[in-house]
Amino acid sequence: MFGKIKKVFFTGVFGVLYISFIAQFVYVLAYLENRQAQVISLALLSIEWLVLIAARYLSKRSSNSQQSHSNGFRRH
Repeated sequence: MFGKIKKVFFTGVFGVLYISFIAQFVYVLAYLENRQAQVISLALLSIEWLVLIAARYLSKRSSNSQQSHSNGFRRH
């Protein structure tokens, strides 16, 4: 039961983060006129994107690990 709630919660959180990332990207390209500010902002967004991908990967990996242990399967 808790696993299903956790899955829905994290899926929703990552969905919000993806939408936020896209909104920030559009803001940087559309509303910042200074090229240097755009480059710096895009660099920060790329770091944010890498952190988001890493968090998603670790979340899925943790979820898969817990599922395999709860089903009685063990990796050696």
